[in-house]
Amino acid sequence: MKTQTLAAHAASDEPVLRGRVGLVVPPSNPTVEPETTRLLGPGYAVHTTRFSVSHQPLRARLQAYNRELAGKIASFGELVARHPRSPATQPTATQPTARNGKERETETLDALLMACSGSRYLLGAQQDDDDCAALSAHFGLPVATATLATRQVLRRLDTRDLVLASPYEEWLTEQARQYWRRAGWRVRVVTIRAGTRYAPYEVGTAELVEQVTRARLPHDAVLLCTGTGMATRQALPALGDGNNRILLTTNLCSAWWLIHQVGLAPDDGLPWALRRLAAQGLAP
Repeated sequence: MKTQTLAAHAASDEPVLRGRVGLVVPPSNPTVEPETTRLLGPGYAVHTTRFSVSHQPLRARLQAYNRELAGKIASFGELVARHPRSPATQPTATQPTARNGKERETETLDALLMACSGSRYLLGAQQDDDDCAALSAHFGLPVATATLATRQVLRRLDTRDLVLASPYEEWLTEQARQYWRRAGWRVRVVTIRAGTRYAPYEVGTAELVEQVTRARLPHDAVLLCTGTGMATRQALPALGDGNNRILLTTNLCSAWWLIHQVGLAPDDGLPWALRRLAAQGLAP
């Protein structure tokens, strides 16, 4: 049905709609939407909602995001299905449904992702999985967190070693390390700072590249830059220059998962980071 939809759009003057996806984003995050949009490439409609603004300490804010998630998904209204549906019966973006006795075209999300890692590091992988499974069943569409999406990418790799580049405060970096260790990975941590501070939203491209380069990682390392708010896309070519590292970021893995859920073969317009992954055997 999706292929038929693409063909119908291609035969008209309308832009080709490849997929419609949703993001739930921390309120001050400046990075996740532009990076995800660029990573998905043309043809994806990206819809977002944001967690509530809070002036509590970081841990309390992250805990609140976990509690709010179901309500924030519901805030997409008719963009999300109201009843569970099987993949075989999911409406496409042009499938008519009845409302008030009339036929209309629905526009529902193909997949939805919670674009925050830190809050899920507080819970652990098992609860992360359980929450996403329950939300997917309740809302009738694939729901994942950025951490679940990243684990799905990592499962495709034949390795259990991971280098975690973390811009978080020390206590949250330790939560992240424990999350990945308990999920089955051996973890080496590279701490990333903006100047002298732990401030994920303020890390510059040159700072990220310099601090990872200083760590002298193996040429075949699996590098994960964690955090949806740390700008990473422009740093990846430099981090991959002259080596065969698997380069992963939270936003890259999230885009990979969203493309995979839509179920379309990626086209030639993929950005450099996803093309590199595809060449390493990790096409969406």
